[in-house]
Amino acid sequence: MHDTMPFKMLLLHEGKDSARRIRMFQLQPDRFHVLAQIVIGSVWVFHGLFSKILNGIPRHRLIVGRILGMRRAQVATSAIGVMEFLLGVWAFCGWQPVWCASIQTAAIVAMNSLEILLARELLISAIGMLVLNGGFLSLVWWWATFAQRTVH
Repeated sequence: MHDTMPFKMLLLHEGKDSARRIRMFQLQPDRFHVLAQIVIGSVWVFHGLFSKILNGIPRHRLIVGRILGMRRAQVATSAIGVMEFLLGVWAFCGWQPVWCASIQTAAIVAMNSLEILLARELLISAIGMLVLNGGFLSLVWWWATFAQRTVH
């Protein structure tokens, strides 16, 4: 059903003849897809629940406070956390993955833009955040479009 060719890893083994030196280990694309789905959902649940709702990373509340005002920071950070948590649940479910990826992309672009424009000094690294989120969104879009590629 799925072609496993794109996901081969070469494992080198000691031995006399070259045929025995290289052995192929295949990671099935559908298993990688499930792993990606778990990672994506986990990132959103962690940042929504731990970082924002439980205030496990207080810097998130400070960033929201800088953007929306400190009087609104606690409630707004919790509301953002609930939305992030729900995005994680949505990713875990796998329902409408392209729509899910679209919402994730919009959320990350909006949050990153506001953080860089209005709270840059509170960020650990604006460039690092953009690189990490770019990599994350690459994984999100691979996951979202995987089902469409394998249906045919």
